[in-house]
Amino acid sequence: MTREELFGAIKKKKSFLCVGLDTDLTKIPKHLLKAEDPVFEFNKQIIDATKDLCVSYKPNTAFYETEGAKGWISLEKTINYINQTCTDVFTIADAKRGDIGNTSKMYAKAFLETLNFDSITAAPYMGEDSITPFIEYKNKWVILLALTSNKGALDFQLNHTAASLPPKFLFEQVLETSKKWGTADNMMYVAGATKAGMFTDIRKIVPEHFLLVPGVGAQGGSLHDTAKYGMNKQCGLLVNSSRGIIYAGAGEDFAEKAREETLKLQQEMEMLLETYLR
Repeated sequence: MTREELFGAIKKKKSFLCVGLDTDLTKIPKHLLKAEDPVFEFNKQIIDATKDLCVSYKPNTAFYETEGAKGWISLEKTINYINQTCTDVFTIADAKRGDIGNTSKMYAKAFLETLNFDSITAAPYMGEDSITPFIEYKNKWVILLALTSNKGALDFQLNHTAASLPPKFLFEQVLETSKKWGTADNMMYVAGATKAGMFTDIRKIVPEHFLLVPGVGAQGGSLHDTAKYGMNKQCGLLVNSSRGIIYAGAGEDFAEKAREETLKLQQEMEMLLETYLR
């Protein structure tokens, strides 16, 4: 999916919502455990209930890898179903890969070619050659960790570096350096909603890039502040919600409950787009 196509979906659906398919077999409704593939059946019903209200789906691969081979099959069935039924949805493999170049080449092939995701999250710590393989695929994206929403982000990301004068935060150095590796058409950044007040500084460095924003809802981030400080002229935001949507209900009406929560966010996003899109 190109940036223009993604922005087109945002305008059409009046939404910049990404639904995180972090599907935990121990948390899905009990009646689904009778299905041949409970994880896929859960995902399928969530997708069917929300696909007209969101512009992205983001399976976190850890939730599938923990189930071994059958979990990988569930992931493959999920991405195939999305690709077959949701032509206007941007898909993210939340795998957070990052390794030397020849290994990254295999990760890129696995997720961007074999599984045919639109994008993959990656850690930039090992430098340019670990990221280049992901952006060599046409109309595919790499989403680099920059300023994350977790408490541990303070351990490194907000430390000052000695690589520049005046000193910059490490996450700023990551943005400054990595933006030279790709473009706003094939590279995004993870920026946590719990740090939304710092989005103004992020936008000074990467004004055109999309930001994938976790941390709204359960982690305490503000959707309004995310839009206020992070939105650019093409919206430039994908705001993720996982638990708040997919586990909104625990009964046989779980998909309907998920849709209700998705609709609440979509309606709020519609108002924010009208307010801040410029």
